[in-house]
Amino acid sequence: MKFVGIDYGLKKIGIAVSEGNLAEPLMVMNVKDEDDAINKLTNLIKSFGNVNEIVIGISEGEMASRIRKFARRLQHGTSSKVKFRDETLSTYEAQKLSIESGKKQKKRRAMKDAYAAAIILQNYLDAQIK
Repeated sequence: MKFVGIDYGLKKIGIAVSEGNLAEPLMVMNVKDEDDAINKLTNLIKSFGNVNEIVIGISEGEMASRIRKFARRLQHGTSSKVKFRDETLSTYEAQKLSIESGKKQKKRRAMKDAYAAAIILQNYLDAQIK
């Protein structure tokens, strides 16, 4: 099964992938607005072939509403199932793990949203195994 993890932001979107039980950070996508994000992500996800599920980190409050609207549009454009996973502390955990891995600060900063997406996706995958 193929999975895509997303750490959604208004200007940057972290993306992770998995074809098994291990999530890997892929990239950080810069976007102008939600329409740009939908177009770029739809094209990227379609290029992967058959993606079974898209896992999007979700927070609380107003941002949660934006993420749910975004997810509906993305699901419509890709025909993949969209699932949500709590993103609380995912960016913090990503920074901590990247520091422990010895990555240089510039690389950590550039990929922090992709690492957060990988943590969101990994948490989802781990929960499926239990």
